[in-house]
Amino acid sequence: MGVDQFLRLGQVSIETALLVSAPILVLGLVAGLAVSIFQAATQINDAALAFIPKIASAAIGLVFFGNFMLNRLAGFTAWVYGQIPNLSP
Repeated sequence: MGVDQFLRLGQVSIETALLVSAPILVLGLVAGLAVSIFQAATQINDAALAFIPKIASAAIGLVFFGNFMLNRLAGFTAWVYGQIPNLSP
């Protein structure tokens, strides 16, 4: 396996990691921002108030984007296993 193939493997790995994690992270960011604005407006400082919406948004994100995430990871895994014959001793 040449340097170009290793670089391609790294590139595809990073792309896959970003695409798989982005939906959950963005939804958590939006939920956290909304709760922070709500807490600043009402001056309510409760840790559970910040924690519960983030968990709920992550669960909702998994419901809506779980199929995409699983297909992307399965495709990446199949591609990596397909690269095994290209390994040179």
